[in-house]
Amino acid sequence: MVGLHNEDSSTTGWATRLKRLPRAVWHRLVYMPLTAKFTLAFLCLFYGALIAFIVIVTPARIGQFLYDTAQRISGHPLGWLLLTGMIFLVSFPPAIGHSTVLNLCGFAYGIKGFAVAGPASLFGSAFAFIVLRYFFARRLARWSSTHEGWQALESVIQSKGLPLMVLIRVSPFPPWVYSNSLFASIRSVSLWQFMVATIFTFPRFLLYVFIGSRLAALADGEQRGKMDKTAKILNGVLVAGGILLGVAAGWIIYVQMQKQLKKVSPSAAEALHEADEGEPLLEDPDEYD
Repeated sequence: MVGLHNEDSSTTGWATRLKRLPRAVWHRLVYMPLTAKFTLAFLCLFYGALIAFIVIVTPARIGQFLYDTAQRISGHPLGWLLLTGMIFLVSFPPAIGHSTVLNLCGFAYGIKGFAVAGPASLFGSAFAFIVLRYFFARRLARWSSTHEGWQALESVIQSKGLPLMVLIRVSPFPPWVYSNSLFASIRSVSLWQFMVATIFTFPRFLLYVFIGSRLAALADGEQRGKMDKTAKILNGVLVAGGILLGVAAGWIIYVQMQKQLKKVSPSAAEALHEADEGEPLLEDPDEYD
């Protein structure tokens, strides 16, 4: 009976959240800082144009272009440095595209691209951690002093230590770039703890590189033309299987992370949700001055 009661409560909670979601989204859009509104508008236009471009040009021609570009990168002695620079760049909010760059590593170097993707992600995120914490130190202190949820999250992470940091880090939410800003925002998290937690995300990075390597074989018209039907199906299954594996593993980890946080502090779980939107580093500072 207790289990049924808990299940009913959980269902009711999700239903209530879904009902409140449109109003919450509208409220956040209305009161969003002007710079954030411009950023959101730009991203919407960018992705709208990108979708239109893909439809007009056709996926096959785009895939061939990406493959040819990746081969030029891999053929250049400093190609790995270019990919490293891109990974460093997308480690800073509000940039996005970390998983895409890791796919590109697979496009360019095959599974060996992990030798670029792994270390570059580790040190790129560490660099972002240091820069964000240094430049936003005063803002972090003010934010923490006025937001109980953030205080609760800091307290939970400090008490649970590295295991909870690892669980949050390997979860797909917050996304990579906002996970970097999240840990930079929590003063009790040290750099070495952040880097150790990041190392536990390497299996996911390897999966992204593997998917990129399989997509490269399908994107190149010459290789694709030499494949028989079985080989094409096998590559397609490997790509789809890798994506499904990543989604399933990420969802399981995310659910477990939320359960752990809610057991200790529901407000901490809510603060973690706010980190998906770049708070506190990207929020309007006048809001809590």
